[in-house]
Amino acid sequence: MNDIEGAVSDEMKRIGAASRIRPGASVAITVGSRGINNILTITRAVVAELKSLGAEPFIIPAMGSHGGATPEGQKEVLAHYGITEEAVGCPIKSSMEVEEVGRSPDGIISYVDQNALAADHIVVMNRIKPHTEFEGKIESGLFKMMCIGLGKQKGAHHYHRAGVNFGFEHALRTGGRTVLENCRVVFGIGIVENGKDETAIIKALLPEEMEKGEEELLVKAKEWMPKLPFMEAEVLIVDEMGKNISGSGMDTKVIGRIMAPYSEEPQEPKILRVVVLRPTPESEGNCTGLGLADFCHKRLVDQMEQHPTYINCMTAQSPEKARIPAYYDTDRKVLDAAFSTIGLVEKEKARVMRIKNTLHLEEVDVSEAFLPEVEGRHDLELIGEAGLEFDAEDNLKPFE
Repeated sequence: MNDIEGAVSDEMKRIGAASRIRPGASVAITVGSRGINNILTITRAVVAELKSLGAEPFIIPAMGSHGGATPEGQKEVLAHYGITEEAVGCPIKSSMEVEEVGRSPDGIISYVDQNALAADHIVVMNRIKPHTEFEGKIESGLFKMMCIGLGKQKGAHHYHRAGVNFGFEHALRTGGRTVLENCRVVFGIGIVENGKDETAIIKALLPEEMEKGEEELLVKAKEWMPKLPFMEAEVLIVDEMGKNISGSGMDTKVIGRIMAPYSEEPQEPKILRVVVLRPTPESEGNCTGLGLADFCHKRLVDQMEQHPTYINCMTAQSPEKARIPAYYDTDRKVLDAAFSTIGLVEKEKARVMRIKNTLHLEEVDVSEAFLPEVEGRHDLELIGEAGLEFDAEDNLKPFE
């Protein structure tokens, strides 16, 4: 998408935003903690359009328990993406205080940020994509933002608990409906990215359109979802993990592991050993998802901040993802340990894939064992040959 600002403007005009928002009205805009491409540009464009209508917009950090579940921490998460008051041209109101706004027939409580409730209108904005914990027609998107994002830590914890009993899709659907019925949501902005992590769709949805509209956008998101080129391997090397990459640090659908007692494991890919080497700086020590790996570098353990990692995992009812795998102080030792646990397969003949992270899969390093398959595939292109290169400290040189 070449014209982000133009797409935002066109969508807001299409749904008649000018007739729904009076001059002087305050408008809360939700912005989450995920690494959404062009999020600064999209947010700034929404703010500018609202200002052109005479409204008074402000940003709500809407991210459950992320940022250590503190107002300051959540504001810092936004700053990592360049979203500051100066950059977007409006205030950022960060608080962990919520109010109950209603209950579903089966008792699921909906909580909403107090600053958002005080506004004349709420604009729910989020990327729509597959969720890392379950499969459904609604997964991670606008309904999740209304429940988990606006619900802050208290709401996120309650919805995840409800998901264990009722299923996550049911919890999000019923919770989102409660928010729509009882809060002043004026419209939603759904963002869909293609397999190259590029903004592909920006769609404005009126409250009565949001449930069906999100279902339709999720279909497109799943079609474009990045995935590994091969569905079986002895070892997968993931250079980096982090909250800006996936809610679980590494996308569970990409690596083929969910590791939650209340969710079925994916049928594929089948990866015997997962190795992860470093955290992203944007995660600020939140190493949620480290437990998905079998082996890791000591730097991940050293940089893990216990409080944000634990509160995130406990809120999500996933203590498994805070577990620390076997770790070593060099990448070479990490890989030697991984290769020693792949059965009778010799290291030189092992099927090995290396990726930068689970979000960027345009280029993947693979071992020679995959070469016959690569040559037989029309959807793959062999762009070069190189082995695993280590530096003087026995750590892998950066993924190129």
